[in-house]
Parts: sequence; C-alpha cells; structure tokens
Amino acid sequence: MAEAVAALRADGHEDWRTYGPLELPPILAAALEVFDEQGYHGTSVREIARRIGVTVPTLYYHFDNKQALLVELLMGSMRAVLGRCRDAAKDATDPVARFRALVECVVLYMAHRGPLAFLDTEIRSLEPDNRARYVGLRDELEAMLRHSVQDGVDLGAFTTPYPVDAARAVLTMCQGVVNWYRPQGPLTPATLAERYVAIALSTVGHRTRS
Repeated sequence: MAEAVAALRADGHEDWRTYGPLELPPILAAALEVFDEQGYHGTSVREIARRIGVTVPTLYYHFDNKQALLVELLMGSMRAVLGRCRDAAKDATDPVARFRALVECVVLYMAHRGPLAFLDTEIRSLEPDNRARYVGLRDELEAMLRHSVQDGVDLGAFTTPYPVDAARAVLTMCQGVVNWYRPQGPLTPATLAERYVAIALSTVGHRTRS
C-alpha cells in the first residue's frame, strides 16, 4: 500500500489551525464518498470502482479489499488529528493553555474534515486487529485531554472533582460537532471553536487566578 497522502499524515500540515481542501487519491475519495452515503456494509467495491471509472481488478491492485480502504481512511484521519493536537499542545505554556488548544484543535478538525471525522461511526465495521489499532490512537487523544485537565486541577486552575469524566465529556462534546456542523451555516470553524473552548472551560470548572 502506498504511503498515506499528506491530508492523512500526522505531519501533513504546516500550522495546526490552518486547513486547505481535503486532497485524497481518487480511490480513497470515492470510498469516503460512498461510505458516507451508503455505510460500510452497504458499499460494494464495484460501486467504488464505478465512481472513478476503473475496473475492480485495478482497485484491488492498490488496496487488498474494502476493509483496507476503511482502515486507510480511519487510521489516516486519526493520525492527522493526533498530529495537529500534538503540535497544539507543544505550543502551550501551561495546562490551561494546553487544554484550550486541544479543544480548539479537535473542534477545528471536526468542522474542516467532517466527512472523514464522521467515518468514526464505522469503527464497528473494523476487524478486531484493526479496531484495536484504531482504538489505541483514539485513546491517545483522550489521554492528552485527560492529562491537561488533571494538570489544571493540580495547578488549582480547574475545580472539577471528576477530571477523568470531565475530560471524556469534553472530548465527546467536541467530536459531536461533526453530527451537525455545516460549512454553509452561520458559524465559521474559528468562531465555533472559540465557543466550544468557553463551554469546555466551564465544564472543567476553570477559575481565573487573581
């Protein structure tokens, strides 16, 4: 299998806040489109091949099977958001700034990469080994947010008595953006992220120190 394209690599960005158009090879772009329309189990390899005008054997030359297409998209998407979140965290100077940056980063990804992010609902379609790999990456993302909340509590900046649950609630809230956000709506991704940072800070009981 060819190396993942820039849009699906952890280092496929110059600035974690900046997004260009999603650029995927034709086969992956078609697979993403059909998966979003028909679901993984409702999609046939023949339909993906038809969308881009190639034969089924040609598609199989690049990807072993339909599962390989789903894995490439899901794992690539998770690598991409993790890479941006790692950079966002590195830019932060304290736990509060790190928490704010991580929330902003996840919301921006959900808003800019909706079709990819929505594919997370197909985790149930992954074979056991592939699901374990994907969950491992997803757990790393949750751990980054959880550690920022705990560090904020230890610093006295966050007052939540339930840092683990608060972190999980914040991440779930941010990931839920993909279910309703539309680029043609009244909110820009940046405005949306700003609002979600404010909501997230309330969730963890942020206290401004005098």
